[in-house]
Amino acid sequence: MMIRRLPIAAASVLLAGAIAAAPATATTGLSAAREFVPQQVVLRFEGQPSGRALELPAGIGVQRAVAALRRSPRIAYAAPNYIATASKTPALPASGIADDPGPISGIPGPPGGWVSLQWNFLPWEGTGTALLPVSPGGIDAVGAWQHLIAAKRGGARRITVAVLDTGVAYRNELPRFFRSPDFGSGQFVSGYDFVDGDDLPLDENGHGTHIAGTIAEKTNNGIGLVGLAYRANMMPVRVLDRHGSGQADDIARGIHFAVAHGADVINMSFNFGCGKNVPGIDQELRRAYHEGVVTVASIGNLGSESCVSPPATAPRTIGVGGTTEGGCLGGYSQLPGKGIDILAPGGGFPVPDCASVSNRSIYQVTLKRGNTRRFAEPSSYVGTSMAAAHVSGVAAMVLASGVLNPQALPRERVNELTQRLRTTARDLGLPSARQGAGLIDAAKATDPST
Repeated sequence: MMIRRLPIAAASVLLAGAIAAAPATATTGLSAAREFVPQQVVLRFEGQPSGRALELPAGIGVQRAVAALRRSPRIAYAAPNYIATASKTPALPASGIADDPGPISGIPGPPGGWVSLQWNFLPWEGTGTALLPVSPGGIDAVGAWQHLIAAKRGGARRITVAVLDTGVAYRNELPRFFRSPDFGSGQFVSGYDFVDGDDLPLDENGHGTHIAGTIAEKTNNGIGLVGLAYRANMMPVRVLDRHGSGQADDIARGIHFAVAHGADVINMSFNFGCGKNVPGIDQELRRAYHEGVVTVASIGNLGSESCVSPPATAPRTIGVGGTTEGGCLGGYSQLPGKGIDILAPGGGFPVPDCASVSNRSIYQVTLKRGNTRRFAEPSSYVGTSMAAAHVSGVAAMVLASGVLNPQALPRERVNELTQRLRTTARDLGLPSARQGAGLIDAAKATDPST
């Protein structure tokens, strides 16, 4: 993590004020696990466009410094440098690893290949073809693909999706890094690594590559599986480290970068702790909204989060919960709190009050157990991380489909897209506090007659 330092004189004055104003009994405050970075605060001066991380001297605790800095009229906000974690929950052992299910045979194509694993992309009701099975938890990506092909924007061409995550296996950087075989070298635009501070946001975990695969893995290339917006431009932005953890200041700068470099959609499959106030990220998400950028975030997973958590709770961000193969609410997606806008496939086991027991994971090509040179389709990816990726992919397809008002102002475009996703969603019969508007329906969302 690179610390963008404040002007020395201003920083010295503010810290002197913090020391003088803080009670003598204040603790030095080592952070609890996954809470915040020790000895750092994030603050923004009034009149400055963005916040910056400030290193604290020894003996000054984070909470003590934040409390004192907030009393200064020169400070717009001050907060701990909170830590976010990827929203993936452990899956129980399933079918092992399928290294290659076979060639992708077309749209809709016969059973086998991607169809045999990717229940999440199948129609949830009959489509009039005997070649394609249905899945209660499917979002009908096939119908959406057909709508975009009819609009001559197949695969969401010319739409850019930024993946803020652990990086993506998007290029060869030998001998250590290989590109995923199911990505094309031409489908990526320049990104950035805010963890290591360079322009090579390569994945060392697998989470980011899996997320990117759901959004835009190549289709009809005879390799691996398929993605939703398979011709969209992908922007890899690394804000989480090899362990799936990331700092608030890096994430805020990642959002800023994505907006400044032309992203249409930003996917954020990570969460901060319950109830954390992360003002720098809220500021950047408001900026994204005003620039017409759709922002999507996972709500978190029961067990690692205790409520719907930032950034899903941020202004104008689409908060996404998870559903299962049987069309049930995922057992991990029972978080209380405001911010659940919509549901999408996250796989895994359902809540106890749902009749279906279908529980397969979300499959995409990604790193094999974190190895940066080997790839597989693991059965271990379950959670609202995966659900958010579906919504980002569908959002890209809606933007490409031509169903939105082309004369809309940037903010109006975000509002219209969000409302369209909600009004075309499938009601699962749950209270809105549990399901938002319901389970996303890709075909209806991109249907010009809807």
